[in-house]
Amino acid sequence: MMIDLHTHTLFSDGELTPSELVHRARVIGYEAIAITDHADFTNLEFLLEGAKKARYLEEGYDIRVLAGVEITHVPPKYIARLARMAKGLGAEIVVVHGESPVEPVAALTNMAAVECPDVDILAHPGFITEEEARLAADNGVYLEITCRYGHNVTNGHVALTAREAGAKLVVDTDTHSPDNLITVERALAVARGAGLTRQEARAALENSKDLLLKIIKKRV
Repeated sequence: MMIDLHTHTLFSDGELTPSELVHRARVIGYEAIAITDHADFTNLEFLLEGAKKARYLEEGYDIRVLAGVEITHVPPKYIARLARMAKGLGAEIVVVHGESPVEPVAALTNMAAVECPDVDILAHPGFITEEEARLAADNGVYLEITCRYGHNVTNGHVALTAREAGAKLVVDTDTHSPDNLITVERALAVARGAGLTRQEARAALENSKDLLLKIIKKRV
């Protein structure tokens, strides 16, 4: 079953309410989904309050719902502080919007993310360097293979650099609309298209499960 750790609702630039996003995900076979709307210092509390409320859907739809944020277009020197604040406010997962070549993300964003102990995933990190990938490996930050059109143009580079550096990968959708949600088979195809072997592609999906289990254990 699919585990997707990077999605958006209408509380940032997505199209769906949390309830519709979660229900649609469950219908196509999701085991877990993280709500990670775009965050900065101005809306962090608002986003996490809503995402945490969405956990009521877990029992109703038999799916794990994780409360998180995607730190987006925040000056690099503030990323660690904001990630720490997010975790303190109850974020179960913190994603950082990486240096995708299709958006004007500030230089050193990737580096700030992989150095931060409160960051879980560096999303679509573009032309990430081997040094950054090695730091991600050392600090337990997962690198994302993305299904999102545009951001996915550097998936091959991310996969190769992660392999060389020993960094762990996850496959996420960066969902903004209903048609962005995918099946496990599609996630594997995206991973294989990035240049991963079958074994590596399946390992990336297992990494999502490992991260999910760590989060669930912290709830108890």
